[in-house]
Amino acid sequence: MSNFWDQRYAVDEYVYGTEPSIYFKQVINNLKPGKLLVPGAGEGRDAVYAASLGWEVHAFDQSSEGQRKALMLAEKNNVNIKYETLNAADFTCTGQKYDLIAIVFMHFESNLRMHFHNELVKCLTPGGLILIEAFHKNQIANNSGGPKNSDMLVTGEILAADFNKLSILENKDIQINFTKGTHHSGLAEVVRFLGMKT
Repeated sequence: MSNFWDQRYAVDEYVYGTEPSIYFKQVINNLKPGKLLVPGAGEGRDAVYAASLGWEVHAFDQSSEGQRKALMLAEKNNVNIKYETLNAADFTCTGQKYDLIAIVFMHFESNLRMHFHNELVKCLTPGGLILIEAFHKNQIANNSGGPKNSDMLVTGEILAADFNKLSILENKDIQINFTKGTHHSGLAEVVRFLGMKT
């Protein structure tokens, strides 16, 4: 799968743009900077934005091309991020604790998703937040982005079950209109979720 993403990112332009995702920006703009983990960080738009606000950013992605472009974007914006090349299936919480974990349009088949989400909860500080923006199962009918495998798409109910140990602050299904990037374009069905470890 990393070859797919390496090929997608191996172009001069940033295929999903360089501006942070809207939901991520809305949430993080209202938080005190701390330690952030960005799984599936891709070309680094959210990680770099957070670093510009003073967050200590740890990021990872399976794509070395994504890592390369993210580090270029960080340098261009005069910020530092720690970015590893790592597959989500190999991620374990090894004592690092984060105040915020942000997963933006990162999709897995259900068996890996549940394992990965459970691992992430272990990495949260008390009061720490998990933010997720992901394509809803209804997105399968749209051509504005996302996997064409229904098992890799989610609903608010699925995320509530995955994170049943968290206090849910927001969990809603909405329609958004993508206007930037070459692979996310048009009307899309997404889920926005925010949970807190109490």
